[in-house]
Amino acid sequence: MAFPAFFDACTLYGIRLTDLVLRLADAGAFRALWSDGVLDEVRRNVVGAGVDPSRIGSRIRAMQRFFPDATVTGYEALTAAMTCDPKDRHVLAAAVRAKADVLVTFDVRGFPEASIAPFDVEVVHPDDFLLDQLDLFPGVVTRVLLELAEDYDDPPLTIDDVLEDLRRAGVPRFASDVRRYL
Repeated sequence: MAFPAFFDACTLYGIRLTDLVLRLADAGAFRALWSDGVLDEVRRNVVGAGVDPSRIGSRIRAMQRFFPDATVTGYEALTAAMTCDPKDRHVLAAAVRAKADVLVTFDVRGFPEASIAPFDVEVVHPDDFLLDQLDLFPGVVTRVLLELAEDYDDPPLTIDDVLEDLRRAGVPRFASDVRRYL
């Protein structure tokens, strides 16, 4: 069974990064996890950025449909015991409840070592997470990226376009390093 990785809302915000993460999970590289609280945060932030609420609603429903076991529940009672940044406590509580090996977030500073030390979860930046996936599964990662580029047709995207989008989305080392496999 693939290792469990919990995703913070900030990693599921941008469409290109989200698409890559979900496709890698679908390919079996890891088991993607999130909570309703995380998905609510994604919804609020995307709508706040001006995206039509029905579009983000469709994306979230598709995530829930294609990954029916990804939503972590029963973590709420743990939230008060978390000592990380108060706005991130629900995230760490859900990751702990899910027994996630990693919590993937751009906000690594929101989870100081002292707050995660009692739990068996590592907090990693999405760039580091994707670089690990590339090291572990170079064939899967490159195949998924090529398929991702092929599937975009409005507007059409090349693999270079996808990698540039990923670089701008906050995973520049991954976007650069993956080129050696293409």
